[in-house]
Formats: sequence, structure tokens, C-alpha cells
Amino acid sequence: MAAVVLIVNTAQWVIAEAITASAWRSPLYNYATNYISDLGVPDCGTQFQGRELCSPRHTLMNTSFMVEGVLFAIGVVLLARLLSGHARRVVMSLAVAHGVGMAAVSLFHGSPDGPSLGLVLHIGGAGVGILCANTVAILAGALKSLQLPTGYRVFSVAVGVLGIASIALVGVSESTAGIFERDSVYSWLLWGTVTGVLLLARRVRQPSMLENVPA
Repeated sequence: MAAVVLIVNTAQWVIAEAITASAWRSPLYNYATNYISDLGVPDCGTQFQGRELCSPRHTLMNTSFMVEGVLFAIGVVLLARLLSGHARRVVMSLAVAHGVGMAAVSLFHGSPDGPSLGLVLHIGGAGVGILCANTVAILAGALKSLQLPTGYRVFSVAVGVLGIASIALVGVSESTAGIFERDSVYSWLLWGTVTGVLLLARRVRQPSMLENVPA
């Protein structure tokens, strides 16, 4: 169940983002310079940090933000059942915090036309969501108790570290802001997909070994 939830989560995000971005006409949406949050701004014609925003399908993207937070939290909480003690509590707390952060991203938009508190909540929610999800990926690779393959552990830690490191590079240049922001988000989506696929593949190859595993 956790595997399916994580894979579906990535799929719904990628599809919603592609559809919402394709709806931009004037100006065209730019994956390198526009933030993901720009897709959820409801105020067409808004000028923010030198970008003109107009997202006709902002409702779709905001719904996807909310769905992502819920599905990621559910998927990781299910996976956390493989852990015990303090590690389980930490991973579950990070998953729930990510869900709350993404709910804030969905409900409060990245636009100066809204209440100033709303913009603060949006930025804060995005920060929490990014940090918590990437930390989950790092822990998945770092926790030896999970007895995961070395290749997967290295991947998990690397993708999580890359996601967190990318946050610091978002403000380096306006021409690459969207790229680095996506690095910090796509990192956990990629982790969720790879984790889900590997879990399903393992279940197909070794069903008898996984009959009692609560994932």
C-alpha cells in the first residue's frame, strides 16, 4: 500500500504541474525561471520579483499541493511501521509535518497581492515541506535497521542531500531559480517513486518473505 501511494503521489504531481504550466499563454511558463508556486497564484497579471504571473488553472495546482502532502504523509507513515522506537516517531513526525507544510502551500499563495501573513505562511510551509521530505529520504538511507541494499541507501541519502542543498541555490540567479527549486522538490518525488517501485518489485520476487511485513 505504501508503495502504491508513493508512486501515485508522484504521478499526480507531475501530471497536474504539466497541465497547469501548459495553460499559461502570456507570458509562457518557464520551468527555469518560474517557481512551482507561481502555478498556484490565483491573481492573473500579478508582478512578483520581476515575474508576471497568470495561471488559469491555479486551482488544479493548489489541489495537487494538498493531495501531495496527504499522500506523502500516508505513504511514509505506512513505511514507518517497518521501524521501531525513536526512529519510527521521528519519521512519522517528519511525514506529518510535511503534510501540514504542503497544506499551507496549497491554501496560502505565493503572491504579494494576498495578505502579507499569507505569503509568510506559504514560504514557511514550502520550507517545512521541502526540508522534512528530503530528511525522510536521507533517513531511509541512513537507518541500518531497515537492512536495505547499499545502492538504494546511497541513492536515498544522495537525493535527500541534493534536495536540501538546492534550497540554498534558489536565490543565486533569477535565470536558474526554478531549476534549483525543482531540484529540492523533485528529489523527494523521485525518492518516493524509486522506493515504491523497489518495494513492489521485491514483493513480486519474494512474496513469501514479505507476507508479514506491514508495508
